[in-house]
Order: sequence, then C-alpha cells, then structure tokens
Amino acid sequence: MRGLKSFVVPLTFPLRLVPSVAHSRALSVILNQVMAEALRDGELDFLVGRRVGIEVDDIGVRYCLGVSGGRISGYGKDSVPDATVAGGLGDFLLLAARREDADTLFFQRRLRMSGDTELGLYLKNFLDAFEPPARWAPLVRALDRVAGFRLPGR
Repeated sequence: MRGLKSFVVPLTFPLRLVPSVAHSRALSVILNQVMAEALRDGELDFLVGRRVGIEVDDIGVRYCLGVSGGRISGYGKDSVPDATVAGGLGDFLLLAARREDADTLFFQRRLRMSGDTELGLYLKNFLDAFEPPARWAPLVRALDRVAGFRLPGR
C-alpha cells in the first residue's frame, strides 16, 4: 500500500476542502446502487435511525451514513455517529475489493472500531457476508486493481 499512499495522499488535498456532508452523500448514492437488494431485503435494517462514521484517517476524509426511508443517507459532521470505523485508505480498499475480510483487518488493528460495538459488529458481519451483485463485478475488479497498485521502484 505504500506506493498507493505516497501517490494518492497528495492528490486528496482538494477532497479535504469539500464539506463532509458532500462526501457522505456521494458515497450514499453509490452504496444505494450497490446494496439495493440488501436494502430491499432488510439486511441493513440494523442501521435504521442509527449513524455509522467511516474515517479514512490517512487522507483526512470522514463519512457519516445511516438508513432511513429504505435508503442509505449521508450526513454531515454535525451528525454524531453511533459507531465509527477508522483506518487507512489502503485497508478500506482491500475490504471493498474483497482482498481482505473485516475480521482480519480488525484483528490486525488496521481497522479500528469505537462507539456502539454491537452496532459495529452488526456492520462487520454484514460486510463479511455481503456479496456485490454480479453487475458490479467491474467495480470490484477496478477496486482490486487500485488496492494492488504499486508505483515502479517502490
């Protein structure tokens, strides 16, 4: 991940200037598409009326998400998350690309959880069991390529 981090972190400066609510809402649009079936089947009902924070600490970006009205919603920094998952960009990419499972990343302390641990465990278990629909395979492959990115000479 060192190659990815040294390349990406300087490019993220403009992202840190964008309000966190914009980040959260943009991520919620994507997640609503990817997780449409899970939402429809009630697999994310444990998030109804709750907030989960995601902190990508090495690039300084924070998200706050929850479920209301059958959809994932994004919230700003004024919304206090019930549980927070924090870690580095590379580790979140590994998780999203399905290269690493949540248990491994948590046990190695590459991802950290704070707040309502029961809610955090529900989220971790959901992520472990979630299989993106086949139509999202190109996105998962792209994330896998980014997760494996190494700069020449590193």
